[in-house]
Amino acid sequence: MSRHSAAGPHVRGFGPLTGIGDEAAPGTDGQLAALRRLGWDAIELRTVDGTALADLSAAAFGTLARRLADEGVTVIAVASRIGNWSRPITGDLGQDLAELDVLAERCATLGCRLVRIMSYPNDGLTETEWADRVLARTAVLADRAERAGLVLVHENCAGWAGDRAERALRLLRAVDSPALRLLFDTGNGVPYGYRAPDILRDLAPYVVHVHIKDAVRTPDGGTAYTLPGEGEAGVVECLELLAAHGYTGALSLEPHLAVRPHEGLARAGEDAADLFVRAGQALSGLLYAEQRVTGPLGGPA
Repeated sequence: MSRHSAAGPHVRGFGPLTGIGDEAAPGTDGQLAALRRLGWDAIELRTVDGTALADLSAAAFGTLARRLADEGVTVIAVASRIGNWSRPITGDLGQDLAELDVLAERCATLGCRLVRIMSYPNDGLTETEWADRVLARTAVLADRAERAGLVLVHENCAGWAGDRAERALRLLRAVDSPALRLLFDTGNGVPYGYRAPDILRDLAPYVVHVHIKDAVRTPDGGTAYTLPGEGEAGVVECLELLAAHGYTGALSLEPHLAVRPHEGLARAGEDAADLFVRAGQALSGLLYAEQRVTGPLGGPA
């Protein structure tokens, strides 16, 4: 897979185009095949055959690492479960620390530094107590991550700091660590009820990783996911904001067209790879269309 393919990275100054592999297929073969169809040579890891990266056996992880190396595929980031929708603030911090310790070793093997986290859904606490516990827990996690050479990237998703820019900024200030930065998902504003570009304006200077998805609200108040650029999430506006702030990190596809773990849809079906590839092609089309009109980084063409 060539780093200089037409659908490849470094469009408009951004880093590589990549994606969360299990959105295309459960197993390594299918995940890599989808990347090849797009001409991409980078991946974000979450699960393999339905098992989270941190829970893979040593043998299974060794096989995965060798396969990625043999294929020349770079691991850009790891999407962990730390602080996510399945782990409320009242849960055991030890579970997250244990996962982080395993991922530290595995990221070292994979040559990857970015680990996605969230900031813990509430579980009956007052707003003040919820905030205090999130800030304290994240500081502990960031300290351990820094000692391991990792950077935790907090996503605008489930948790205390997930849907408000002021809370995300407060989290960064309170923890005050180079091992804590932000992951921005372009599509999460639709289900969580905010305009992604509106909060990205404040958060962009601290964003070091980006997920790309798009969605629309349905008449019943639910969320339907679309190809990038076809929904209401403001994907193009987000890309323009990131470019204006000099963002040079990866754009990682997480289309949610076939896999949505938070809804219990956790294993890709037969059409998942095709949907993933179509979403990747749509993202590439957006980037190249914008570049033809505006030139690199939003400047004159």
